[in-house]
Amino acid sequence: AAKGPKGVGRAGKGRLTEKQEDEMLLRAAGKDESATAKTDDDGGTRLIVQPKCIAFGKMRDYQLEGLNWMIKLHEHGINGILADEMGLGKTLQTISLLGYLKESRNISGPHIIITPKSTLTNWANECARWCPSLKVIKFAGDKAHRAKMRAAHFDVDDDFDVCLTTFETANMERSAIQKLVWRYLIIDEAHRIKNEQSVLSQSVRMFSTHFRLLITGTPLQNDLHELWAMLNFLLPDIFDDASTFDSWFNLDQGDGASDDVLTQLHKILRPFLLRRLKADVEKDLPPKREIKLMIGLSQMQHFYYSNILSKNIDVLNSMSGNRSRMLNMLMQLRKCANHPYLFEGAEKPPWPGGPMVNDERLVKHSGKMVLLDKLLEKLYRNGHRVLIFSQMTRMLDILEDYCGYRDWSYCRIDGSTSGESRDLQMEEFNSPTSTKFLFMLSTRAGGLGINLATADTVILFDSDWNPQMDLQAMARAHRIGQKMEVRVLRLITASPIEEKILATANEKLDQEAKIIEAGKFNQTSDASERRETLQRLLAQSADDQGDESAIPTDEDINEMIARPNPQHGMTREQEVAFLNQMDAERNAERARGKKLLGGPSKLLITEEELPEWLEQAQLLHEQKKEATEEVVEGPRERKVTSAYDGGLSERDFTRWMQSGMDLDEWKRHEAERKRKIEEKTAGGGPSEAAAAASAAPPAKKSKAEGKKPSASAAEAKPPKKAKKEAAS
Repeated sequence: AAKGPKGVGRAGKGRLTEKQEDEMLLRAAGKDESATAKTDDDGGTRLIVQPKCIAFGKMRDYQLEGLNWMIKLHEHGINGILADEMGLGKTLQTISLLGYLKESRNISGPHIIITPKSTLTNWANECARWCPSLKVIKFAGDKAHRAKMRAAHFDVDDDFDVCLTTFETANMERSAIQKLVWRYLIIDEAHRIKNEQSVLSQSVRMFSTHFRLLITGTPLQNDLHELWAMLNFLLPDIFDDASTFDSWFNLDQGDGASDDVLTQLHKILRPFLLRRLKADVEKDLPPKREIKLMIGLSQMQHFYYSNILSKNIDVLNSMSGNRSRMLNMLMQLRKCANHPYLFEGAEKPPWPGGPMVNDERLVKHSGKMVLLDKLLEKLYRNGHRVLIFSQMTRMLDILEDYCGYRDWSYCRIDGSTSGESRDLQMEEFNSPTSTKFLFMLSTRAGGLGINLATADTVILFDSDWNPQMDLQAMARAHRIGQKMEVRVLRLITASPIEEKILATANEKLDQEAKIIEAGKFNQTSDASERRETLQRLLAQSADDQGDESAIPTDEDINEMIARPNPQHGMTREQEVAFLNQMDAERNAERARGKKLLGGPSKLLITEEELPEWLEQAQLLHEQKKEATEEVVEGPRERKVTSAYDGGLSERDFTRWMQSGMDLDEWKRHEAERKRKIEEKTAGGGPSEAAAAASAAPPAKKSKAEGKKPSASAAEAKPPKKAKKEAAS
């Protein structure tokens, strides 16, 4: 690269004089590449072996083909999209392009690669491992650190080859990045610029570049305008107007016209988009099998589930339901399907006034936890390692407490995990001497830039609305480097809400697959249709009881999760036999416990084992329902129960459910209670706690003692799992 004049900084880096470019082209033309490359039919370069600078390992054939495709784009001056399926080594292919340009074309940069924060360190590590001849800097961090980086590399005539930075830094430091002329601008997870109005999209369009390369494992998001935004970034002179693009590729013109449009769209994409699937190119990668495991709800889950539905009866009966109220109701039902302890106040100490403890109730109150408990024991005994994904970070809190209770060694990543901690945990988990059995991750935070191929089992504790997020999660283990068959276990409760959500996600995934294959990039659903979809989900959740007949037996599960196990020297059939033996031993142990305790030993909490406060709340609710309501078909002519509108806190929501009152009645009671507290406080009367006790509704007497049950310590202070929940 040319050095700029003294005293003017690096504004001219990347710009060649005519003489320098002529000399570079002559050197490239005269270079003898006969042993490593040949000329293709178009007169371009085609490598037959990988560049010498890629020294860590051997590139796969399809990766070399990807490199040749990018070289061809470079020689023709075309920008492109590398859109291979997740786990096929897009990072390596990109690094090999930059290494080839430096080694064979004497083009050392500067190049800039913009990535999510979570993948920045991985990019730096891969560059150092595969192509150490590239001089790489990381431009990220706090304001002071970025200032030091600018002074050391941007404001002087430095000779780095590659600058790695994050989306956030690209926005904050765009004025500094704009001063340089970049050979290649490369964006990882390029679907982040699908909205051309976003700050990131506006920033990257201002950078001076010779070439642009987009990297994404999900190139087509079933939206014509998002496709235009990516094409506009690559070819702004051609795709300069979205409305014109929409008119060109209007698919609502009848079947014959649509076929012509799709043909034209394919012709446009073919030159600069490359996408391969694992099934097509990675023949040596062990297979992946996804298994859906059904489990019933516990009695506590049934209680919360029915209460949520009954208290939202007007939402269920009205086709004009408010979308935010429906979404909130769906969220509550999904929390219930995962674990009732996600409701603040649901978890109580084992004895009144005592401390919170982790015990069997953590497992027995949730159907999914019962199934997970059995699965993990089997997987651990057979030497498998596990990734567990959930959308809810508070569910990860519960799982973390469970791991402490069962003494499982684990790692954890969610949206609050720092980049340094992520890297250390990944390194520790992937170490050949690692003792970590499982890795817990939030679906959104743990689905990108993480290689955990040392695990061979993925458990999706709950499913994401967007099926692409679950595919990203699966790809953390099913990727290059995996030596075992991968099992993906999707846990589903026999509750209508999860069944319908999964069906909707599968329908969307099937539709996206057809669209990608057919080249149709159109999404016509509007707000009213999305609201009707939510309404249909909720209505089906109220009408159905869930298909518990689909719950597999232990023998069925063993057949599904077993695989060849070279680590323990077992065939698949031998592993099945071992798993069946484990079940027999566990059943015998439970039978012994039954004799010792003089009663049944159930995996799930039974109705007889429900906490007393929950029994009282359920009884109050049923009495109120019998006295005031009669469920009828057709239009409602009576006063309906007020729906939960999302205006209550978690704690108030649980207290309202426990009260057995209608929402309006409960709010009036709460207002009166608070008024009395304020009066007492203003008059120097009793404390707030005493006033609250005097204003509280009378509690039913304990069955055993005929007295009021003691207040729980959980009502005096927030439960330990009440951390901020995030979908990450």
